[in-house]
Amino acid sequence: MFLSEVGPARGSKKSPKRVGRGPGSGHGKTACKGEKGQKSRSGFHQYAGFEGGQMPLKRRLPKRGFANLFAAEVQVVNLEGLARFGKGETVDARALLKAGLIRSAAVPVKILGRGELNRALTVTADAFSASAREAIEKAGGRAEVKKP
Repeated sequence: MFLSEVGPARGSKKSPKRVGRGPGSGHGKTACKGEKGQKSRSGFHQYAGFEGGQMPLKRRLPKRGFANLFAAEVQVVNLEGLARFGKGETVDARALLKAGLIRSAAVPVKILGRGELNRALTVTADAFSASAREAIEKAGGRAEVKKP
């Protein structure tokens, strides 16, 4: 036995339909394209979602909402999330990422004031809400704005 003699198992490969090869083949004359019309011509192409000239579903549905191109992307962490850190710890983007409170250390972080904080932490972030800053300082900690 040689490598050149090895082939696919018998019946596993199906030969392609040969169209336009005479009336005896059963696929002659119009080559399985029916009679005249756009779809029978060479070079025919129809984009996905074409509905035969009817107004496509994509255009029939109303437009909703608004995407602000100038909105600043910010990750939000509330005070209740900071409760998992121990007394006296320094909390920055890297620590928040490790704790699973943010998704990326590269995107700015803002600390908001929902929840309570009862331990002194040094929190470094890109921005703080007034209530969050007040709560951190009231607990004996420091709220430091990260330098750009």
